[in-house]
Amino acid sequence: MATDIRTSELKKPVDVAEYLFRRLHEVGIRAVHGLPGDYNLVALDYIPKTGLTWVGNCNELNAGYAADGYARVKGIAAMVTTFGVGELSAMNAIAGAYSEYSAVIHIVGTPSTISQKEGMLLHHTLGNGNFDVFANMNRDISVAMAKLNDPHEAATLIDDAIRECWVQSRPVYITLPTDMVQKKIEGARLDTPIDLSYPSNVPEKEDYVVDVVLKYLHDAKNPVILVDACAIRHRVLDEVHELVKQSGLPVFVTPMGKGAVNETLPTFGGVYAGDGSNPGVRERLESSDLILSIGAIKSDFNTAGFTYRVSQLSTIDFHSNYVRVRYSEYPGVRMQGVLQKVIAKMGKLNVKPGPVANNDIPKEDQDMSDDQIISHAWFWPRMGQWLQKDDIVITETGTANFGIWETRFPEGVTALSQVLWGSIGWSVGACQGAAMAAKELGIKRTILFVGDGSFQLTAQEVSTMIRRGLNPIIFVICNKGYTIERFIHGMDAEYNDIQEWKNKDLLDVFGADPNKSKTYQVKTKQELHDLFNDKHFSSAPYIQFVELYMDKEDAPIALKLTAEASAKNNAKD
Repeated sequence: MATDIRTSELKKPVDVAEYLFRRLHEVGIRAVHGLPGDYNLVALDYIPKTGLTWVGNCNELNAGYAADGYARVKGIAAMVTTFGVGELSAMNAIAGAYSEYSAVIHIVGTPSTISQKEGMLLHHTLGNGNFDVFANMNRDISVAMAKLNDPHEAATLIDDAIRECWVQSRPVYITLPTDMVQKKIEGARLDTPIDLSYPSNVPEKEDYVVDVVLKYLHDAKNPVILVDACAIRHRVLDEVHELVKQSGLPVFVTPMGKGAVNETLPTFGGVYAGDGSNPGVRERLESSDLILSIGAIKSDFNTAGFTYRVSQLSTIDFHSNYVRVRYSEYPGVRMQGVLQKVIAKMGKLNVKPGPVANNDIPKEDQDMSDDQIISHAWFWPRMGQWLQKDDIVITETGTANFGIWETRFPEGVTALSQVLWGSIGWSVGACQGAAMAAKELGIKRTILFVGDGSFQLTAQEVSTMIRRGLNPIIFVICNKGYTIERFIHGMDAEYNDIQEWKNKDLLDVFGADPNKSKTYQVKTKQELHDLFNDKHFSSAPYIQFVELYMDKEDAPIALKLTAEASAKNNAKD
């Protein structure tokens, strides 16, 4: 049962809910995703009062995906669900955010502290009086849990949870009981911003690690740099770009690291993913005698089925909480400080040039005759020619995730994908969140590539995009089902088929204004070429929807190789 703080003891009394939402605003959040439920309704009244926008999603799973997408663009996000039925629907999305280091604050409206203490038989419960069961389910996919059951602790718990969310770049879980929403707490704390700075390394330890790194770096004859997702999530891209420019070393990214490096730099070589690498990349990287690996996540799909051929003896790994030099690990040493000092002290290095990435279409796929169907080999480099500076590009698990490896980005492109967690349908919700963040930041274009199978899981979120006046360009790849599954197992199996939709009619179904939306259907290379050259289309004036037809058995070569490796791994005894 919550106990009150005497108002006379408070310098600046403020309600718990107002305190919470003002802290969200402070760290840069402007839109809150989620759904209403009777345990969070009163709390939701505080959202507009604190300068925030309530998005209102179609279901909690989509809201979680959207919050994930928003966080990847703005750095942190928040969502609100209701106890039990709401929060459980969001758990898949929260698990994905945890897996992929996305900073999402999950706020759950719960029954009153009195109801919980008395074990009342309430709706949305399991009927056994246990009000901790859902929080316990969330424990392993949250880096902090704040149960706001006592006004005396509420402000501290809120501040600590938000800090952990930012610093660890992973979800946190906050419960807000109905009888705590309007409890008064000390608002004077709001005059002091939450400390979001990263903990400093022990100077002596950091300097030792820097010296070790520099020794191997100066001895190397042909070092390279490999950048992965955690360089993005743990906010070391400034250091990465300074290292790339100052060193002059060839730089590569992994699939999850797409967008981490300015791909227009002359030293950018492309995507490394073992056997699924861009042409010339595997040979150059695997022949290097030293790889500076920054923020690595060596998962199956990120390595094209564990086909890396790189020895740890020739690798230095930089991470958010340790550095590993060959087989020697230095725990508690964050990469930011180490990279800054390495850049300052490294001087001239041995540089051997690497391959240069491009958006050239393979000669065998250049035929543009009227009947030429769109192939993946042609599409992804051609799409790369169409992209613009600062675009946000979202790709779905499946052909799009693998095809984007063949695209060289303009400067400033932000790439969103879910290579590790791989929940199909994620990209549609993530697109809504990313487009919302883009609108806040003044970014002109948000572009989604999703397969027709994946799209059917979360298509309702297009409705939210329309409702919120967002202007994404949505490409639905129509290839009759789950292509990535076909290449793993069951090319012609019925379970990999779907009911084909009239996708382009959905804007009308969801109530889009025909003067502020447009749909297209493209089936040949020439039709798509003409669409890319359409200036009005490319200006993204409003939401646009493209049905893009491809052959059922066509896929990017990287997907084919990864699927083959995945099938072999699944079959192991």
